[in-house]
Amino acid sequence: MKSIFQYIRTYAAATNKVLLLLVTLFTAVLVYCNYHYHMDRQIGAMDNLLLRFGARYIVSLAAFAVPYLLTHVFTRKDLFADPLFIVLLIIAPAIFALKMELSFNFFLADEAIANRYWNRVVYWPLLLLITTILIACCWWRAGPKESFYGVTTRNLHIGPYLIMLAIMVPLIAAASTQPDFLAAYPKLRAVAGSTTDLLPLWKKVLFELSYGSDFFTIELFFRGFLVLAFVRFAGKDAILPMACFYCTIHFGKPLAECISSFFGGLLLGIVVYHTRSIFGGLIVHLGIAWMMEIGGYLGGSV
Repeated sequence: MKSIFQYIRTYAAATNKVLLLLVTLFTAVLVYCNYHYHMDRQIGAMDNLLLRFGARYIVSLAAFAVPYLLTHVFTRKDLFADPLFIVLLIIAPAIFALKMELSFNFFLADEAIANRYWNRVVYWPLLLLITTILIACCWWRAGPKESFYGVTTRNLHIGPYLIMLAIMVPLIAAASTQPDFLAAYPKLRAVAGSTTDLLPLWKKVLFELSYGSDFFTIELFFRGFLVLAFVRFAGKDAILPMACFYCTIHFGKPLAECISSFFGGLLLGIVVYHTRSIFGGLIVHLGIAWMMEIGGYLGGSV
């Protein structure tokens, strides 16, 4: 844990405090606008796929580009003089807006619940494949050559991340006794409904592995692509725009979870910046998600 605290102290000491304050305030404005005007709900209600994609793109681009404009002003880094930076700045929000709006409906089983189950099992790995291919094109041109956007175990020490997960165990155990928690977890219940408990164990495990692949997509995109591809232009200042962008993908979640995602994004970005590996953040992110799933299964069986 000492190394992580040292990473945070180093980042706090070196970061422009005015920039940190302004990006935090800008993120707060975005959060207020979403929860006051229900932006995410209105985007989701749009009938046209292109309109939904366009709206997602505008929100994502604003969340990503405005912090970089502030960085340009307050750090005097001439970011926008580099055409490659501008291209990546425009492309990155488009990739994730596409990821958020892509949907598939394959015919995989005759029975409705079974077809829903298999579509969901296919959905998350397919999004991972598509996202990976798109950012791999960027990596070929502008990625860090020591690894594919942090997909490396070099400099990774899992001890601190296991301690973080251990701290979360009693909190998740307490939450798993609450009705609102059990209404959301496990995620399989939204697919299989009352038949969830009747499914064989291997189907539950397969679903959770598929669900877990989405967290790899998130870490690869936000901590890998949005930090490590932009470090060459902005250095440590690549972390703040990523955290602001990351916050916006939680607009459909409870307010407290959305707010905390900004600070969680900052922390994971700081770790990736120093270690150049996304696996520390993945351990924490995926570990918490699976513990919440387990809490949902156990809490629902009591």
